[in-house]
This record gives sequence, structure tokens and C-alpha cells, in this order.
Amino acid sequence: MLLCDIGNTTYHFFLKGKSYREDAALFDPSTISEKVFYICVNEQVKEALKALENWIDLSLHVDFTKYYKTMGVDRIMACEAIDNGVVVDTGSAITVDVVKEGRFEGGFIYPGARAMSECYKNISSALIYSFNFEVDLDRMPKNSQDAISYGYLKLLQREVNSYKMDIFLTGGDAMNFKKIFPASSVDETLLFRGMTNIMKRADLC
Repeated sequence: MLLCDIGNTTYHFFLKGKSYREDAALFDPSTISEKVFYICVNEQVKEALKALENWIDLSLHVDFTKYYKTMGVDRIMACEAIDNGVVVDTGSAITVDVVKEGRFEGGFIYPGARAMSECYKNISSALIYSFNFEVDLDRMPKNSQDAISYGYLKLLQREVNSYKMDIFLTGGDAMNFKKIFPASSVDETLLFRGMTNIMKRADLC
């Protein structure tokens, strides 16, 4: 059972507990003959895949009434993976979504670390620092790097912890954010587990 999460730059495949990526600009999906269950945020690719019968769009099997109209299908799949908890996806943007008893309660979008760094850079060259994910968030900072780090990380930490639920981290910066959410679980297969749950409910596997 081959699963695929298609973004704007990569095809992210998952098979038997292992994952690999293909460059979206170079990969030809017609070279795969087996069934592929996929989600896709790239509208151009999604349109092209309609001609390939073995590529099955899982978004067609999602109950979108449980979510909001413009919510990304990748966020939805991560939510479908859990019954209770907070999903924190740490990509180019950070998305935070709350699920209680299998019901999506809502979520918000926060700038990713790289995007926020660019904001500070645009304010002043004196604020060009990388974030210190090991900053002490229980003490007010006394240097510029920690002041920037504190301002960015403390607000997110406080908001996410306020829900008093298990935290599930995924995405490219998950291990960095694990430092401010030490009790969280890092799960890079979260989205694929959600896809599998959708397939089970739709009798696709």
C-alpha cells in the first residue's frame, strides 16, 4: 500500500514504515504502476493525476463538514490520525490543531522559524539571529538572540500548553520544537497514519 503526500516541491512517499521523497519538478508519476493513495496541495499536479487511474485522491473520501472550507488537506490528515491531542506541524508555517474525542475543535497558523527570522531581518540588521531553542523560557532574557527567541517561542509554548492535552509534533523543525515541548511526541508518520484511517473508513484497504 503506497501512500503519497504531494507538496509544491516534493512527492513524499510512504511504504511499509519507510518514506522517501522525489523532486516534483523531475518525477514522472506515470512510472508507477501500483496503486498510490495520495493527497495533494499542488493544484497543477492534482489535475494531471486525474488521467492516471492507479493514483487515488484520498481527499475525495474526507468528510469536510468536520473542518473549515479553506483548511489544507495535509492538516486534516494529521488531525485524522489522533482522537485527542494538539497537532503541531512545524514546517514553513506552524499549524496548531486541537482534536477532542475525534472532533476537530479548531486551530491556528503561526509563522515558521525561517519566516519569523526573515521578519526580524527586515526590521534591522542588528536583529539577524538564529533562534535559540534552548533559551530558558522561565526567565526574562538579557541578550538580543534570547530576547528574539523568547518572544517567538514563549507565546507559542504558552498557547499550546494551555490546552492541557498530549502534543504531537511533526514537520521539518519538529526536533527543534521538541526542546520547548519536552513531553511531546515527535511523529513524522502522523499524516500517513491519518491517510490510513481515512482509507479504512472508506474500505479502500
